[in-house]
Amino acid sequence: MARSPSLLSTLLFHKPYGVLSQFSSEPGSRWGCLSEHIPIPDVYPAGRLDADSEGLLLLTANGRLQQRLTDPAWGHWRRYWVQVEGEATNNQLQALEQGLLIQGRRSLPARAKALPDPGLPERDPPIRERRTIPTSWLEIELREGRNRQVRRMTAAVGLPTLRLLRVAIDLMDSGKPLNLDGLAPGEWRPVDTEEERRLQALLQQSGRAVQTQSVGRRSPGLGGRAGGGKSGRWGGGG
Repeated sequence: MARSPSLLSTLLFHKPYGVLSQFSSEPGSRWGCLSEHIPIPDVYPAGRLDADSEGLLLLTANGRLQQRLTDPAWGHWRRYWVQVEGEATNNQLQALEQGLLIQGRRSLPARAKALPDPGLPERDPPIRERRTIPTSWLEIELREGRNRQVRRMTAAVGLPTLRLLRVAIDLMDSGKPLNLDGLAPGEWRPVDTEEERRLQALLQQSGRAVQTQSVGRRSPGLGGRAGGGKSGRWGGGG
Protein backbone atom coordinates (compact mmCIF):
# COMPACT_ATOMS: atom_id res chain seq x y z
CA MET A 1 0.00 0.00 0.00
CA ALA A 2 1.41 3.37 -0.99
CA ARG A 3 2.42 5.67 1.84
CA SER A 4 0.91 9.13 2.20
CA PRO A 5 3.34 11.88 1.11
CA SER A 6 3.12 13.30 4.64
CA LEU A 7 4.66 10.08 6.00
CA LEU A 8 7.57 9.91 3.58
CA SER A 9 10.77 10.76 5.40
CA THR A 10 13.61 9.13 3.40
CA LEU A 11 13.80 8.95 -0.39
CA LEU A 12 16.11 7.74 -3.12
CA PHE A 13 16.33 10.01 -6.16
CA HIS A 14 18.00 9.58 -9.55
CA LYS A 15 19.27 13.11 -10.04
CA PRO A 16 19.47 14.10 -13.69
CA TYR A 17 22.15 16.25 -15.26
CA GLY A 18 21.51 19.95 -14.77
CA VAL A 19 19.86 19.79 -11.34
CA LEU A 20 21.31 21.38 -8.20
CA SER A 21 21.31 19.29 -5.01
CA GLN A 22 19.09 21.84 -3.29
CA PHE A 23 15.43 22.81 -3.33
CA SER A 24 15.81 26.48 -4.21
CA SER A 25 17.03 27.78 -7.53
CA GLU A 26 19.84 30.28 -7.76
CA PRO A 27 19.16 33.67 -9.39
CA GLY A 28 20.53 33.75 -12.92
CA SER A 29 21.54 30.08 -12.83
CA ARG A 30 20.94 27.83 -15.82
CA TRP A 31 20.52 24.85 -13.48
CA GLY A 32 17.28 23.41 -12.17
CA CYS A 33 16.65 22.35 -8.56
CA LEU A 34 15.14 19.48 -6.57
CA SER A 35 11.74 21.12 -6.07
CA GLU A 36 11.07 20.60 -9.79
CA HIS A 37 11.18 16.84 -9.23
CA ILE A 38 10.37 16.07 -5.58
CA PRO A 39 7.10 17.33 -4.00
CA ILE A 40 7.84 15.96 -0.52
CA PRO A 41 8.36 18.68 2.13
CA ASP A 42 11.08 18.81 4.76
CA VAL A 43 13.52 16.31 3.24
CA TYR A 44 17.11 17.31 2.59
CA PRO A 45 20.01 15.67 0.71
CA ALA A 46 22.47 13.56 2.68
CA GLY A 47 25.48 14.66 0.66
CA ARG A 48 25.30 16.20 -2.74
CA LEU A 49 26.09 15.82 -6.40
CA ASP A 50 27.18 18.74 -8.54
CA ALA A 51 24.70 20.03 -11.10
CA ASP A 52 26.69 18.49 -13.95
CA SER A 53 26.76 15.08 -12.24
CA GLU A 54 24.02 12.46 -12.24
CA GLY A 55 22.89 9.57 -10.12
CA LEU A 56 21.90 8.46 -6.65
CA LEU A 57 20.91 11.05 -4.07
CA LEU A 58 19.44 10.11 -0.69
CA LEU A 59 17.12 12.66 0.92
CA THR A 60 15.83 12.46 4.47
CA ALA A 61 13.88 14.43 7.09
CA ASN A 62 15.94 12.74 9.81
CA GLY A 63 18.74 15.13 10.78
CA ARG A 64 20.66 12.46 12.69
CA LEU A 65 20.59 10.14 9.68
CA GLN A 66 21.71 12.94 7.38
CA GLN A 67 24.65 13.64 9.69
CA ARG A 68 25.51 9.94 10.01
CA LEU A 69 25.67 9.43 6.25
CA THR A 70 27.65 12.59 5.54
CA ASP A 71 30.24 12.42 8.30
CA PRO A 72 33.48 11.24 6.60
CA ALA A 73 34.56 9.59 9.86
CA TRP A 74 32.19 6.72 9.00
CA GLY A 75 33.68 6.30 5.54
CA HIS A 76 30.72 4.98 3.55
CA TRP A 77 31.88 3.78 0.13
CA ARG A 78 30.27 5.57 -2.81
CA ARG A 79 30.44 3.99 -6.26
CA TYR A 80 30.70 6.11 -9.42
CA TRP A 81 30.63 5.30 -13.11
CA VAL A 82 32.86 7.74 -14.93
CA GLN A 83 33.19 8.31 -18.66
CA VAL A 84 36.62 9.75 -19.45
CA GLU A 85 38.68 10.89 -22.38
CA GLY A 86 41.25 8.24 -23.18
CA GLU A 87 41.70 4.65 -22.01
CA ALA A 88 43.11 3.98 -18.55
CA THR A 89 46.40 2.14 -18.13
CA ASN A 90 47.23 -0.03 -15.14
CA ASN A 91 49.52 2.72 -13.85
CA GLN A 92 46.72 5.27 -13.99
CA LEU A 93 44.32 2.94 -12.17
CA GLN A 94 46.94 2.25 -9.50
CA ALA A 95 47.50 5.98 -9.02
CA LEU A 96 43.75 6.51 -8.53
CA GLU A 97 43.65 3.70 -5.96
CA GLN A 98 46.71 4.78 -4.02
CA GLY A 99 45.58 8.39 -3.56
CA LEU A 100 46.52 11.62 -5.28
CA LEU A 101 47.51 15.09 -4.18
CA ILE A 102 44.32 17.10 -4.73
CA GLN A 103 44.31 20.80 -3.82
CA GLY A 104 47.25 20.34 -1.51
CA ARG A 105 45.87 17.28 0.31
CA ARG A 106 46.25 13.61 -0.52
CA SER A 107 43.04 11.71 -1.21
CA LEU A 108 42.27 8.54 0.72
CA PRO A 109 42.95 5.19 -0.95
CA ALA A 110 40.17 4.38 -3.40
CA ARG A 111 39.04 1.59 -5.72
CA ALA A 112 39.31 1.93 -9.46
CA LYS A 113 38.91 -0.39 -12.42
CA ALA A 114 38.08 -0.27 -16.11
CA LEU A 115 34.37 -0.71 -16.79
CA PRO A 116 32.74 -2.08 -19.94
CA ASP A 117 30.41 0.46 -21.52
CA PRO A 118 27.33 0.28 -19.25
CA GLY A 119 25.02 1.11 -22.15
CA LEU A 120 23.38 4.10 -20.50
CA PRO A 121 20.95 6.30 -22.43
CA GLU A 122 22.67 9.28 -23.99
CA ARG A 123 22.86 12.27 -21.73
CA ASP A 124 20.86 15.40 -22.48
CA PRO A 125 22.77 17.46 -23.46
CA PRO A 126 25.26 14.99 -24.98
CA ILE A 127 28.84 14.91 -23.74
CA ARG A 128 31.47 16.70 -25.80
CA GLU A 129 33.57 14.33 -27.89
CA ARG A 130 36.73 14.79 -29.89
CA ARG A 131 37.01 12.49 -32.86
CA THR A 132 40.72 11.92 -32.35
CA ILE A 133 40.41 10.89 -28.70
CA PRO A 134 38.57 7.71 -27.65
CA THR A 135 36.42 7.59 -24.53
CA SER A 136 36.11 4.82 -21.96
CA TRP A 137 34.39 4.07 -18.65
CA LEU A 138 35.82 3.61 -15.17
CA GLU A 139 34.26 2.42 -11.93
CA ILE A 140 35.64 4.43 -9.02
CA GLU A 141 34.72 3.99 -5.36
CA LEU A 142 35.49 6.62 -2.72
CA ARG A 143 34.90 6.90 0.99
CA GLU A 144 35.31 10.66 1.10
CA GLY A 145 33.60 13.41 -0.88
CA ARG A 146 35.70 16.50 -1.44
CA ASN A 147 34.88 19.24 -3.93
CA ARG A 148 34.58 17.72 -7.43
CA GLN A 149 36.91 14.98 -6.25
CA VAL A 150 36.31 12.36 -8.94
CA ARG A 151 36.86 14.93 -11.68
CA ARG A 152 40.00 16.25 -10.04
CA MET A 153 41.37 12.72 -9.58
CA THR A 154 40.82 11.60 -13.17
CA ALA A 155 42.24 14.87 -14.49
CA ALA A 156 45.33 14.39 -12.32
CA VAL A 157 46.12 11.11 -14.08
CA GLY A 158 45.39 12.47 -17.57
CA LEU A 159 41.83 11.15 -17.99
CA PRO A 160 39.43 14.13 -18.05
CA THR A 161 35.90 13.27 -16.90
CA LEU A 162 33.14 13.67 -19.49
CA ARG A 163 30.21 12.14 -17.61
CA LEU A 164 29.79 11.15 -13.96
CA LEU A 165 27.10 9.10 -12.23
CA ARG A 166 26.89 7.95 -8.64
CA VAL A 167 25.31 4.51 -8.79
CA ALA A 168 25.53 3.12 -5.24
CA ILE A 169 25.98 4.03 -1.56
CA ASP A 170 27.20 1.28 0.76
CA LEU A 171 25.64 1.31 4.24
CA MET A 172 28.61 -0.77 5.46
CA ASP A 173 26.34 -3.32 7.13
CA SER A 174 27.13 -6.28 4.83
CA GLY A 175 23.85 -5.75 2.98
CA LYS A 176 23.21 -4.68 -0.58
CA PRO A 177 24.19 -1.05 -1.20
CA LEU A 178 21.49 1.46 -1.98
CA ASN A 179 21.39 1.88 -5.75
CA LEU A 180 19.53 3.21 -8.78
CA ASP A 181 17.66 0.00 -9.62
CA GLY A 182 14.25 0.84 -11.06
CA LEU A 183 14.84 4.59 -11.11
CA ALA A 184 15.04 6.49 -14.39
CA PRO A 185 16.60 9.97 -14.36
CA GLY A 186 14.26 12.33 -12.54
CA GLU A 187 12.42 9.55 -10.68
CA TRP A 188 12.35 8.99 -6.91
CA ARG A 189 10.93 6.44 -4.49
CA PRO A 190 10.62 6.08 -0.73
CA VAL A 191 12.98 3.62 0.88
CA ASP A 192 11.31 0.28 1.46
CA THR A 193 10.73 -1.29 4.88
CA GLU A 194 14.01 -3.21 4.90
CA GLU A 195 16.05 -0.22 3.72
CA GLU A 196 14.42 1.92 6.39
CA ARG A 197 15.27 -0.69 9.05
CA ARG A 198 18.89 -0.75 7.93
CA LEU A 199 19.15 3.04 7.94
CA GLN A 200 17.71 3.25 11.43
CA ALA A 201 20.17 0.57 12.57
CA LEU A 202 23.04 2.87 11.55
CA LEU A 203 21.96 5.31 14.22
CA GLN A 204 22.39 2.64 16.90
CA GLN A 205 26.03 1.94 16.03
CA SER A 206 28.91 3.27 18.09
CA GLY A 207 32.51 3.84 17.11
CA ARG A 208 33.76 5.75 14.09
CA ALA A 209 36.91 4.00 12.91
CA VAL A 210 37.69 4.41 9.23
CA GLN A 211 40.06 1.77 7.87
CA THR A 212 41.72 3.79 5.15
CA GLN A 213 43.91 0.91 3.99
CA SER A 214 41.10 -1.56 3.19
CA VAL A 215 41.16 -0.76 -0.50
CA GLY A 216 41.32 -4.32 -1.71
CA ARG A 217 38.41 -5.52 0.43
CA ARG A 218 34.99 -5.11 -1.14
CA SER A 219 31.62 -5.52 0.48
CA PRO A 220 29.30 -8.13 -1.05
CA GLY A 221 27.34 -5.43 -2.83
CA LEU A 222 30.25 -3.30 -4.03
CA GLY A 223 32.15 -5.70 -6.15
CA GLY A 224 32.83 -8.44 -3.66
CA ARG A 225 28.34 8.38 -4.64
CA ALA A 226 30.61 12.79 -6.09
CA GLY A 227 30.89 17.52 -4.68
CA GLY A 228 32.48 19.57 -2.06
CA GLY A 229 32.33 18.70 1.61
CA LYS A 230 32.06 21.62 4.03
CA SER A 231 32.93 21.50 7.70
CA GLY A 232 34.10 17.91 7.29
CA ARG A 233 30.89 16.76 5.63
CA TRP A 234 30.42 14.80 2.46
CA GLY A 235 30.19 16.77 -0.74
CA GLY A 236 29.48 13.73 -2.84
CA GLY A 237 32.71 13.33 -4.78
CA GLY A 238 31.20 14.48 -8.07
